[in-house]
Amino acid sequence: MSANDQTATTTGMDKAKLTLAAGVFLAGVVGFYLLEGQSDLIRVIGMVAVAALAIAIAMTSQPGRNFWAFAREARQELRRVVWPTRQESIQTTLIVLVMVFIVALLLWLMDMFFMWGVGALVRPGG
Repeated sequence: MSANDQTATTTGMDKAKLTLAAGVFLAGVVGFYLLEGQSDLIRVIGMVAVAALAIAIAMTSQPGRNFWAFAREARQELRRVVWPTRQESIQTTLIVLVMVFIVALLLWLMDMFFMWGVGALVRPGG
């Protein structure tokens, strides 16, 4: 079985782990609201702990490992991005503003021309 076949297959155990993780998280949310009388700090700390546990359970499944690998690769790809300089950003912004102004002017002129044309057609005696 190739690596692609392995990563594409979700076993019953993986589904069970993801279901367990969702159940743990849902139980944490229910507990958060049931413990309304407790201190907000305790409730938030408990919810963060439950969320961390649910994430840890989900990450033991193949889809969780695939997601983690994707996140690492995305971060590496982001480091390779060549960001524009300040000068390039300013020039591009100015070009866009000038083009927006020109297109707005042309649309306004076309609108005026069409209004004149329609007015000439519907004017009585014209």
